[in-house]
Amino acid sequence: MAAKATRVAFGEALARLGGENPRIVVLDADLSKSTMSDYFASKYPERFFDMGIAEGNMVGTGAGMALAGMIPFICSFSCFVTGRFEQIRMSIGYSRANVKIVGTHSGIGIGPDGYSQMAIEDIALMRSLPNMVVIQPADGVETERAVEYIVRHNGPVFLRLTRQGVEDINPPDYQFRFGEGVILRPGKNVTLMATGGVIGNTLKAAAILAGKGVDAQVVNIHTLKPIDRKLIAQIGRSHGRIVTVEDHGITGGLGSAVSEVVAELGRGRVKRVAVEDYGESGDAEGLYRKYGLSEENIAARALELLQD
Repeated sequence: MAAKATRVAFGEALARLGGENPRIVVLDADLSKSTMSDYFASKYPERFFDMGIAEGNMVGTGAGMALAGMIPFICSFSCFVTGRFEQIRMSIGYSRANVKIVGTHSGIGIGPDGYSQMAIEDIALMRSLPNMVVIQPADGVETERAVEYIVRHNGPVFLRLTRQGVEDINPPDYQFRFGEGVILRPGKNVTLMATGGVIGNTLKAAAILAGKGVDAQVVNIHTLKPIDRKLIAQIGRSHGRIVTVEDHGITGGLGSAVSEVVAELGRGRVKRVAVEDYGESGDAEGLYRKYGLSEENIAARALELLQD
């Protein structure tokens, strides 16, 4: 199957669900053709609102619609919508408004657009809000199932999506289980725990490790908040070695979430693979190599952890 960006799967799922639930409304900040919310707009124009380049206003309007009983999805590039953090904090978080925040074009994987449009701080921001759920699907199939769940979930949600295509890793009958990590490959020596668009490289890293005699487990963490504490505890009680992999800044994302749990449990060791600088323009594959998110680097970091 051809690689599909998770933003595309989101647009398709939302357009389908719009026909099943008349309470769904969609707001976009002048980027509907990029966020793929235009799929919904073309089918239900009376429930679609283009707010223009005014993300703060979109946040407030979405919160008001939620408090009036609607289920609003507010969409933009992730760096732009989460950049309105103060409005999200007060109008959505503090107000406990049932708003679904959709951030597309996340991470350095967006490539040529460069740092001004790369969200590599967004998970950290959204994780800091007490009642905010944070979900980042790994492929198109998981995105569809996640959107179905998000419509049913009562409360604020942040959904993080890719610009670039990602290969499907889940079967067509995949079931999304909120807050539960998915073991994609069992292993007994080390766990590679990844999220979002870097799952593919992480699976390739496990294959590299297998060639070196290392049996690596691969886990997909689609729900970053609440994190799967039970699974992390199980790993801590077994081999206790975890490498986290994410297309996000090294502070506040998956690596931080896992490290917090490991520290509280008092067992296990974590090595984080993430973006440690500002991004730049380039093709996604080249940027992943430069910033340490290639399969070769992921495998190398796992070997470092095993040798420490």
